[in-house]
Amino acid sequence: MEPINKRYEFILLFDVKNGNPNGDPDAGNAPRIDPETGHGFVSDVCLKRKIRNYICLAKGAATGQPEEGYDIYVKEKAVLNNQHMRAYEAKGLDPKASGREKAGQISEARAWMCQTFFDVRMFGAVMSTDINCGQVRGPVQLAFAFSVDPITALEQAVTRMAVTTEREAEKQQGDNRTMGRKEIVPYALYVAHGYISPFLAADTGFSDQDLQLLWEALKNMFEHDHSAARGEMASRKLYVFEHATPLGNAPAHTLFERLHIERADSDRPARAFTDYRIRLDWDNPPDGVTQRELL
Repeated sequence: MEPINKRYEFILLFDVKNGNPNGDPDAGNAPRIDPETGHGFVSDVCLKRKIRNYICLAKGAATGQPEEGYDIYVKEKAVLNNQHMRAYEAKGLDPKASGREKAGQISEARAWMCQTFFDVRMFGAVMSTDINCGQVRGPVQLAFAFSVDPITALEQAVTRMAVTTEREAEKQQGDNRTMGRKEIVPYALYVAHGYISPFLAADTGFSDQDLQLLWEALKNMFEHDHSAARGEMASRKLYVFEHATPLGNAPAHTLFERLHIERADSDRPARAFTDYRIRLDWDNPPDGVTQRELL
């Protein structure tokens, strides 16, 4: 597959209802929030995790083994040095080599990692650990997603009636309940911006087939990630801007600024996606940029 040869940007709109889209471990796993504005945010790492999880399902769920070229490098319980060793073994390389020979072997191992792991080819990775496979700067980059309006996190008390030990079971009824806390956002609509560089795609081999799989993942990644903690989450809109040239035909920020979101009724808080009016201003598009609404 040939690498993509055009620049792209995209806007993803997703929402959460009665859930925590991305807890902050430094704040008791409360929803992440900008303390100055009150707007909620979701990290790029969180969104990339959901994309990776979807690729695992789409390219390996049927057989239990990933399809060739669509393995995932960063996944649960993966030992990264073991992943690196796979490259050295596949190419017949010596991880203990030194000098000029070592540099050449690292380059070969790096190329194998890009060909084998979809997330390395897409997002890049730092693989210069004990078993060195170099570093890759990925063509697909995501910014933090921020909520359209300030959010309100509601803290709820929860109890556990079951016990873990006989000693707890011997306590009088009503005294053996474990108390806990759970924080949710009643409703919030988030906006994420993404960037795709053809120059970095040429380095990693990120192809048009990979690009179509990324669009698929962005549209469906929440459908297989439901849990009580995350409530109801869904991708709502996906706008894609395609440039006619590798360098691009308009600054990314001017394209993002064409999206306008406002509340249908400003006198009451939003509690559903239909409480917003969403419009993309495309009456006078910049030369050389086409726009598609994929969702």
